[in-house]
Amino acid sequence: MGLCLPPSLSEETLQGFTYFRLLGPLFDHLHGAATERDRAGNRQLFYDQYASLLLLDFFHPVVTSLRGLQQTTTLAKVQERLGVRPTSLRALSEAAAVFDATLLHEVRTTLGARLRPPLPMAEHAALAPLIAVAGRLVPALPRMAWALWQDEQHRAAQMPVAFAVLRQGPVDVTVTAGNGSERAEWRRLVQPGGCYVVDRGDVDSSLFQELHDLPCSFLCRVKDNAAYEVQEERALSPTAVHAGVVRDAVRRRLGTAHHTRVLPQPFRLVQVATGKTRPDGTPDVIVLVTNRLDLDAELLAVASRSRWAVELFFRWVNCGLGCRHVLSQGLNGVRLQVYAAFIASLLISLWVGRAPTKRTYEMLCFSLSGWATETEVIAHIDRLYLKAPPPCKN
Repeated sequence: MGLCLPPSLSEETLQGFTYFRLLGPLFDHLHGAATERDRAGNRQLFYDQYASLLLLDFFHPVVTSLRGLQQTTTLAKVQERLGVRPTSLRALSEAAAVFDATLLHEVRTTLGARLRPPLPMAEHAALAPLIAVAGRLVPALPRMAWALWQDEQHRAAQMPVAFAVLRQGPVDVTVTAGNGSERAEWRRLVQPGGCYVVDRGDVDSSLFQELHDLPCSFLCRVKDNAAYEVQEERALSPTAVHAGVVRDAVRRRLGTAHHTRVLPQPFRLVQVATGKTRPDGTPDVIVLVTNRLDLDAELLAVASRSRWAVELFFRWVNCGLGCRHVLSQGLNGVRLQVYAAFIASLLISLWVGRAPTKRTYEMLCFSLSGWATETEVIAHIDRLYLKAPPPCKN
């Protein structure tokens, strides 16, 4: 007896597969992965097919669970376009542990390298390679024993991300246990020659010299009461004052003279007013440390504000793409789902040529559901470039 599909999930609601045609060359090399264990030669679900199904979970609002994803494999059009066969729920669950998430991470890296940043303003050209680093917690089920966080009833996975600010896309990402060392993951994300901006709590003063010797550029926020020894005070230009800079100094020691040594080279300290007021009535000022002695102070203020780009990206992944529920309880399965979410975001950025928005994501979902034609999707993208309002009927 065949499976009876509910009215909300049928071939008619999954008819716009135009964009999935581009995934063939992207996932072709995954087809043979993890097939060495199939000695009987009867495997029916392959890595490239499973990755395509994960993307389908993000691009269609009807699919909201692993059981719903399994149900799509019974549809003829899904089978034709994605090359899958009717797959059992058990096979999909096993796939999350069998297929190595590292291979999907490599696909994400390849897509991220294709992003092209918009031309920055001449005065901001020095910030073109800027990368913001931050982490977020992904809620986990109590039965996910590896996702240690607060206690047995409150578990979570940690998702540290390196985000290219001007390219508006993720550079690197990983998934670990919620109580894992965020600073250790930060060290792994940093690459020689990079330029990174980080919020306080992600690094400590002992890491600054390590980053400088890597070598890489960094701009890190530190605690307001951080101890330091000033070597030189720098004069502020009118442009820096307009950008909110209240102090620019070179310091020779991080911490107190009793506990820390003089630095082999000086670091720079910049204080920037946020425009807010603290509860005691004093202006809110953030303290930044960097090894870039050559940059103008106003550029450092702009770079510190640019760190919010990664926070907006987290909101887009959680609220826009809907990456809030897990399809697997294992660490490898969660990584597969996170990497697929980032690939989905990168695909939208590459298709439209700019950072994804909720309206663009909705238009692509309408196309995948058969409610929007390719012409209407193209017209939507053209309006993004022309910055013209959508046509309305009187």
